[in-house]
Amino acid sequence: MIGRLHGILLEKTPPLVLIDCNGVGYECEVPMSTFYNLPAVGEKVVMLTHFVVREDAQLLYGFGSNQERVTFRQLLKVNGIGAKSALSILSGLSLDELVQAVALQETTMLTRVPGIGKKTAERLLLELKDKFMLDGVAMANTNQPKSASGDVLNALLALGYSEREALAAVKQLPVDITVSDGIKQALKSLSKT
Repeated sequence: MIGRLHGILLEKTPPLVLIDCNGVGYECEVPMSTFYNLPAVGEKVVMLTHFVVREDAQLLYGFGSNQERVTFRQLLKVNGIGAKSALSILSGLSLDELVQAVALQETTMLTRVPGIGKKTAERLLLELKDKFMLDGVAMANTNQPKSASGDVLNALLALGYSEREALAAVKQLPVDITVSDGIKQALKSLSKT
């Protein structure tokens, strides 16, 4: 099993990268979150990997952090999610956004990812609900009780704000805030942007 690569970055063409490790070139697919944080071509790179052997192929997937790799492996355990879909999810959502969607059980965030429909999103939320904490993926701090954050988020979405804007505003709220005060503060912070 190949668990880590340390070498020189030879090529980077999304979603593929080629890493030279002492004369052997390893080609791996990476999510866009990892791709954007890669060094320039010709520089040293360290990448954690997940190796898949299938009947028709041997595939290597690379990640910039252990948290990304753990999340990728959790996504693969969900029925109907393969490596391409898992990479697509990690490319379309940040880890914090994914954890936030699971914590708040929000399917709409996941359905924005290409290839993820409503039923698949619901299955993802159901199966990932308890597994993130068990496997070391740190749950995002929602900065308030679930009921308040969920209500504030839903109110902002109903008012026409995008999910990204609404989630950013909800994350800034203090822990002990009420729903009505949370909506007021979130609207104030959104009006400043």
